[in-house]
Amino acid sequence: MATLIAPIFDLPVHIQQLTNLADSRIGAEVLECSDDFFAEANRMLQFDAPIFVEDKFDNHGKWMDGWETRRKRHAGYDWAIVQLGVAGTIQALDIDTTFFTGNYPASAAVEACYAPNGDLSTATWHLILPNSKLGPGQHHIFEVSSELVFSHVRLNIFPDGGVARFKVYGEVKIQIQDRDQVLDLLALENGGRVIAYSDAHFGHPRNLINPGRGINMGDGWETKRRREPGFDWCILALGQSGSIEKIDIDTAHFKGNYPAQVSIQAIYIEDATDQQLIPQSMFWPYLLEAQDMQMDHIHSFVEEVLQHEKISHIRVNMIPDGGISRIRLWGKTAR
Repeated sequence: MATLIAPIFDLPVHIQQLTNLADSRIGAEVLECSDDFFAEANRMLQFDAPIFVEDKFDNHGKWMDGWETRRKRHAGYDWAIVQLGVAGTIQALDIDTTFFTGNYPASAAVEACYAPNGDLSTATWHLILPNSKLGPGQHHIFEVSSELVFSHVRLNIFPDGGVARFKVYGEVKIQIQDRDQVLDLLALENGGRVIAYSDAHFGHPRNLINPGRGINMGDGWETKRRREPGFDWCILALGQSGSIEKIDIDTAHFKGNYPAQVSIQAIYIEDATDQQLIPQSMFWPYLLEAQDMQMDHIHSFVEEVLQHEKISHIRVNMIPDGGISRIRLWGKTAR
């Protein structure tokens, strides 16, 4: 049984820095769909790249890694309503038809609404992507121009067919009800994002803010072996500005390649462009001075955390190189 894995696809840099609001790992799910006879709709929200298993069939026919409807024999089109993992503004969409070559939709449109209470019966739907042509076996990146906050999207495919992955890229907009609640202010689900990094040869720093512990060594930030002086670094924006009470640095699965030390610098800044932060980050004060690391271990720091009234961005220094699985910044949002 042969399995093909979709090749790595590089998103445009400005989209890489956004959050996929339709990521099942942060709670996104398909609430309802017109049909998913061949392949269930929730598959298209998975994080992993789609696969194709040559000889895999089920009771409905060829098994496909995505959402696939039956061939339509009457007027109309198919649709799926997705509850986003977290509400936010939407800046780009990826409708991916990888491995759907003779069964992809002819075109697709996307609507969105804001219904924080989950009641869609009274929601106002906005067309954020007009009916647009699709092709076989490829990513379709569409930029969206809207400043509205949305909690749900509706993917309409014309007339039928299959979508391997559906991603909704944007910026998280959440309302913190309890300012005394301790949160991971850097977490993906709370709006954390990557701004820049020195190297990501083996694993991207966006993995640092993923939910849960790393599943393997590939689910972390890992740089190539450094052969010159210096150290590796990455700059991250907190989803919610605040004061930090505890820091967790997890080297799960990194055993022969964990960093010797890690330090964290931090700053609070408003209305800064990502590009201007990069050179200035070298001079930010420390939030956590260099700490020795161990293999495959959660390092927790409380007393070592240096006091800042509030921070909005951090620079993680991995000395000199290696791999980190997760970083958690536990604290309270700024008032």
